[in-house]
Amino acid sequence: MLDNGTILCYNEYYTVYMQAGDENMQDITHAQRATILMEALPYITKYHNKIIVIKYGGAAMLNEELKRQVMGDIALLHLVGIRVVLVHGGGPEISEMLGRVGKEATFIDGLRVTDKETAEVVQMVLAGKINKGLVALMETFGRHAIGLSGLDGSMITAEQMDPALGYVGEITKIRPEPIFDVLESGYIPVISTLGCDKEGNVYNINADTAAARIAAALEAESLISMSDIPGLLRDVEDDGSLIRRVAAEEIPALVEQGIISGGMIPKVACCEEALRGGVRRVFILDGRVEHSILIEVLTDAGIGTMFSCGK
Repeated sequence: MLDNGTILCYNEYYTVYMQAGDENMQDITHAQRATILMEALPYITKYHNKIIVIKYGGAAMLNEELKRQVMGDIALLHLVGIRVVLVHGGGPEISEMLGRVGKEATFIDGLRVTDKETAEVVQMVLAGKINKGLVALMETFGRHAIGLSGLDGSMITAEQMDPALGYVGEITKIRPEPIFDVLESGYIPVISTLGCDKEGNVYNINADTAAARIAAALEAESLISMSDIPGLLRDVEDDGSLIRRVAAEEIPALVEQGIISGGMIPKVACCEEALRGGVRRVFILDGRVEHSILIEVLTDAGIGTMFSCGK
């Protein structure tokens, strides 16, 4: 059953939309607003008090208007009683900062080569500038967030993935207790993807991998991965070829057919890992679409590709 606070939040539903920059919401009638609320009601009930992990990255992090809308979406989910955990990367901003200090970014197979100096910049940008900036932005919607990194409370333990990559880490353990503590206190955890080993070495962790492992450790209801693509496409040249639903057992055949290829292979592998870990549904959404999170979670329309165990 929904508590009184959650029911009262319905009156603020469209307010968060307007705060997130959707000016069209100001022109709709009261009846239309009521229809929107009623469409959302079964989804709010379904996800009430459940954990949703959102992996935040891509264009939605670089465009200030999109960033504000994403934070507004998360604020609304929190407002109606959904326990949201935000996991973020920050590759482009790391590259920008490295450029400022005169250090050229180098990649091997899409992974950033991270020497000691680069690792210090990564830590500064991820756990500092980006993380605290998102926490501050969340406050503008009246929601309280707490910024964490994988270093806090030994949340993410890692080891070196490959000596050639330097301080790039492979996760060996997720300790979810610090995240649960923040959730139980009523805050939104905002997590930067750093990890460390027993010797105190700090590693840069792939955000997709970290989000999948965190979602599994939290026994999350859903994992949402924001990207710069509509989802899984049968034809990468045709956005209209979006595959709406994929069962886990269908993934090997889609790889063999070449439908899952290139950069989608590691992204889908993270979806598989989350499902194996007990997450019920994993979504790949286009973060360039306004309010893509709300469309997926709280409306009949849905957006992107949903991965699940079983058809």
